[in-house]
Amino acid sequence: MRCPFCQNQDTRVIDSRAAEEGAAIRRRRSCPACERRFTTQETVLLMVAKRSGVTEPFSRSKIIAGVRRACQGRPVTEDALAVLGQRVEEAVRGRGAAEVPAHEIGLAILGPLRELDEVAYLRFASVYRSFESVEDFEHEIAGLRADRIASREPGE
Repeated sequence: MRCPFCQNQDTRVIDSRAAEEGAAIRRRRSCPACERRFTTQETVLLMVAKRSGVTEPFSRSKIIAGVRRACQGRPVTEDALAVLGQRVEEAVRGRGAAEVPAHEIGLAILGPLRELDEVAYLRFASVYRSFESVEDFEHEIAGLRADRIASREPGE
């Protein structure tokens, strides 16, 4: 690592700590030439493979922006969107792959969004799964109803 002050190539690590919930490592470094200290942060890049064949770095903010559009006009807070974005990122990173297809990210969004807001889920799913007819919506709504009935406790 090059010293940002004197450009010396020989710096040493004084301390290392996990940062950003373990997604990065923060290192405190010292330069033996100028004796100044500085901090660096290392992150592992997660790449997203799009259908077009292009790859780009994973972006939690893009996840949140897409879900925010589906939640427009719904009683969903920014904090809830941030938590959903974090859950999706943790699920995707938890797979341990350096490159993830965009399709898998969409699948990782559907579950948490369904729990957050069913209407927003239907909006997102209709675009993501390319609904083409009213029957597609009816089928998805039937699945939501069945899950709701199954999740009710006996005796309700």
